[in-house]
Amino acid sequence: MDLTHLRKNIEQKMQRSMEILNAALAKIRTGRAHTGLLDHIQVDYYGARVPISQAANLTLIDARTIGVTPWDRKIMPVIEKAIRESDLGLNPSSQGDFLRVPMPPLTEERRRALVKVVKHEGETAKIAVRALRRDANEQLKKRLKDKEISEDSERREQEEVQKLTNAFIARIDALAHEKEKEILTV
Repeated sequence: MDLTHLRKNIEQKMQRSMEILNAALAKIRTGRAHTGLLDHIQVDYYGARVPISQAANLTLIDARTIGVTPWDRKIMPVIEKAIRESDLGLNPSSQGDFLRVPMPPLTEERRRALVKVVKHEGETAKIAVRALRRDANEQLKKRLKDKEISEDSERREQEEVQKLTNAFIARIDALAHEKEKEILTV
């Protein structure tokens, strides 16, 4: 494995950490409705656990309401129960063959709590990126010890990995800051 392959591998893993952070931040509600909020909720659909989006049609009715239309009316109570028991604090109401899921307005206390969650998610992503940097540096030191690369190459690659780490940490900070701003906007 040459050094450019090592760097590309680390970069791909750091990019994956960013994708995981994006997915985690998408689940945090901001007071506005979006169908992605319900993506992680699973329901029993004919004996299989599936995301709600695979058992129903999700639409936005307005800025604060999600509409859920199950493909099979028999699973409406199952979907309603799953949404109600989720960690989102939502209370769906049934209207015939249709569920309305209103987004309650966020209180100041809840906004502050969500900001803490965002900071925690951002810190978790930074820890993952730093762990990848550490792993890359250990691989470089092992190669130096095995005399596969020179000291200059090792030092140069460590600097490149550090630049990559700094860039990803800056992107993580920017993403977390943007989500915090979104949450705190009333």
